[in-house]
Amino acid sequence: MARKFFGTDGIRGKANEGSMTPEVAFRLGAAVVYTAKQRVKHPPRVVVGKDTRISGYLFENALAAGICTMGGRVLLTGPLPTPAVAHLTTSMRADAGIVISASHNPYQDNGLKVFGPDGFKLPDEEEEAIERLMQSDELDRKRPSGMHIGRAERIETAWGRYVQFIKGTFPSDLTLDGLRVVVDAAHGAAYVTAPHVFSELGATVHAIGVKPNGRNINHERGAIHPDYCAKEVKRTRANIGIALDGDADRLIVIDELGQRVNGDAIMALCATRMLKRGELKKRTLVTTVMSSIGLDHALRRENGKLVRVDVGDRYVVEAMRKKGYNFGGEQSGHLVFLDHSTTGDGTLGALQLLAIMLREGKPISELVHGVIDAIPQVLVNVSLPARRPLSELIKTRSTIEGVERKLGEDGRVLVRWSGTEPKLRVMVEGPDEDTIRSMAQSIADTAQQELR
Repeated sequence: MARKFFGTDGIRGKANEGSMTPEVAFRLGAAVVYTAKQRVKHPPRVVVGKDTRISGYLFENALAAGICTMGGRVLLTGPLPTPAVAHLTTSMRADAGIVISASHNPYQDNGLKVFGPDGFKLPDEEEEAIERLMQSDELDRKRPSGMHIGRAERIETAWGRYVQFIKGTFPSDLTLDGLRVVVDAAHGAAYVTAPHVFSELGATVHAIGVKPNGRNINHERGAIHPDYCAKEVKRTRANIGIALDGDADRLIVIDELGQRVNGDAIMALCATRMLKRGELKKRTLVTTVMSSIGLDHALRRENGKLVRVDVGDRYVVEAMRKKGYNFGGEQSGHLVFLDHSTTGDGTLGALQLLAIMLREGKPISELVHGVIDAIPQVLVNVSLPARRPLSELIKTRSTIEGVERKLGEDGRVLVRWSGTEPKLRVMVEGPDEDTIRSMAQSIADTAQQELR
């Protein structure tokens, strides 16, 4: 079905406009409870968490009203990372979880992501069923009244529960004593939890991006803007910098020299160590089409395999669950350790990396050096006024094919529309960075002219 609300990662858009209005949130809350009622006999329980955007209050209350209007019970956590809401949904035996967040987007945007009782994001068919309900009059006809109306309560211990859970994923024989860690929470959902996790495990923590005001989430801090974190690593002589995004489901790592570590190198490091310890199920890493060819080479050297899926952590997780794999991720910083969590978790991923660092007694820069072949990759994002299928962009397709012919087997081209923003993403990989940068720009320029 043609989707009106849900995109590749829930519902997302500019807050209080289009599909991101309190009316939509109200209908979503009601539809989630109505759906849950078909499989449970008790009043459905729904965990609702959010990041630190000012519009979070708007959608939190609208969701709660929608859930209560269908007789559901709302468990409000306040600001909490997306993976924390997924965890609490299962640990509190809730029937669904909803996160109010637009992840790495600026504060003007917001989004709604739904988790099932198993802590996983809903599959496409369930999202489509919820969409149909939201647009029908069935919700209005089936509203309960009197003693059957729902209620809401705040879970004041939510952040502490998550901190304890995350600490439990760190090897019990290791400690962070003696390590200096810069934690950049992007003024987002992990501004309380992330510093506590690392300090309670023994690290000396220098926390930045932990003063949210509703409008500064992701602004010049965090995974989208890691330069400040890098400066702080050098200034404080830290062993590592951990930059999270607004909802803390992904991270960017800064080594002890103040250099940003490539996301593919992080995945290669974790996967090859899991291979050596016999922990990587089916000797396979799941990643997306955006990851470098160098990642393939790194896995093959250790007799491992790589499976590629479409861009989006939900597709990584779907492939992992379908085939029985336990580690996957994205170049952009999502790391999914399915033995511990149902979704990407920046804090958890950082702990797994720190465990490798401690076990091998080497700094991050040394661990990632040479772990993947250095194959240049360039990504150009171009904002365009309209989205049209690439098959209809004749000139753009011709330019892409020309670049592919020039690269031959020495590189690759990937052009796709963003799933969350009106942008065309052009990725070119090949042996010479200046050449592929020019190639990527030529594709972007052609698309811009064709859609002008």
